[in-house]
Amino acid sequence: ANMEPGACMVVGAQWGDEGKGKFVDMLAEKADVVARCAGGNNAGHTVVVDGKSFDFHLLPSGLIHPNCVCVIGNGLVVHLPGLLAEIEKNEKKGLTDWVSRLVISDRAHLVFDLHQEIDGLEEKEKGGSSIGTTKRGIGPTYSAKAARTGFRVCDLYGDWAVFEARFRTFVANYQKRYGAELQVDIAAEISSYKQMAETIRPLVKDTVLLMQRELAAGKRVLVEGANATMLDLDFGTYPYVTSSSCTVGGACTGLGVPARSIKAVYGVVKAYTTRVGGGAFPTEQLNEIGEKIQNIGQEYGVTTGRKRRCGWFDAVQMRYSHAINGFDKLCLTKLDVLDTFPEIKVGVAYRVQGKVLESFPADMNILAEVEVEYATFPGWQTSISHVRNFSDLPENARKYIHALETLVGVKMHWIGVGASRDAIVIQE
Repeated sequence: ANMEPGACMVVGAQWGDEGKGKFVDMLAEKADVVARCAGGNNAGHTVVVDGKSFDFHLLPSGLIHPNCVCVIGNGLVVHLPGLLAEIEKNEKKGLTDWVSRLVISDRAHLVFDLHQEIDGLEEKEKGGSSIGTTKRGIGPTYSAKAARTGFRVCDLYGDWAVFEARFRTFVANYQKRYGAELQVDIAAEISSYKQMAETIRPLVKDTVLLMQRELAAGKRVLVEGANATMLDLDFGTYPYVTSSSCTVGGACTGLGVPARSIKAVYGVVKAYTTRVGGGAFPTEQLNEIGEKIQNIGQEYGVTTGRKRRCGWFDAVQMRYSHAINGFDKLCLTKLDVLDTFPEIKVGVAYRVQGKVLESFPADMNILAEVEVEYATFPGWQTSISHVRNFSDLPENARKYIHALETLVGVKMHWIGVGASRDAIVIQE
């Protein structure tokens, strides 16, 4: 994939875990800047380099490329202890020279340990209708941001007495709400933040200015989407969503780059569908098919180790995703997981009381009762993980890809056929 000057964005097109990490990593080799614009350490990307496995949650995964500047944008929420632990863990695996290449926006919001505790308490309060969050404090931090009570990275470098007073009030307000269940050692927190503020000081910059300069200089900027379209706060399966904008719009709001600077949008989509946590999932297969996909595809979360729910490719959901993001090309991943299936199904329409729905429903109760209309395709029943040319794929695999392209309306330019970095087929 050749990157042009300007920005291109990689977006998860389904419910997450589409294999964005490997694809971003492939593009990052050609990028000058890799930036994240939303979420926090609730994302998880694993990248394997020279047999070493690096885990990225908050860090942009371009950090393993020595020529890449990596930006944690203003739209992120940053848990500093988690960030420093992640850096240390990757340093032990051989990550070097990151200080000169990692930049944190002074407008990003801070996740405190107390936000993580509140995340757990809020889930507990919801009881049976819990959303299944990663308990990383992401939701409570974005709530505080929207309520205008949040703390930003720049607050660490102002008048410390003001920071301290604000923090005490902040904690007191939460304790009023949660009572004795919420224990906070205020003095310890404040002193630890004072220390961490000095540690990260060299990394903190005005990223709006940085992005403006990089784009003006004709640099190639890769915006690494986290989470996915169906987890977007506005467009996802609300309330079973994350708390940020993970669609293409997040690049503008979460990095401060103009819409016209985004030259290309690439969606990443699995050859089937998975989701983690609660919420409607129309093509889910609660049967041996779902289990088979889960076992072959090793569908466990990178961040939490949770089992993922599995089902067939959903063209209705993908058309909706394309309507929001306007994909230029798609990267289809994990096609090899379907190697042993005699037949493969694709959801092509939703019906409610016999009527075909015109669009993806907003109401979760409607989504939970849709009947999915499927199209069935013959499988190829042979291993494709060694294939590197599109024409060498089995005929039925090529037919399946072309059918998906027709149903969604976007070309599948990259096709993932295995776990290794080179297990990718390009359809010219």
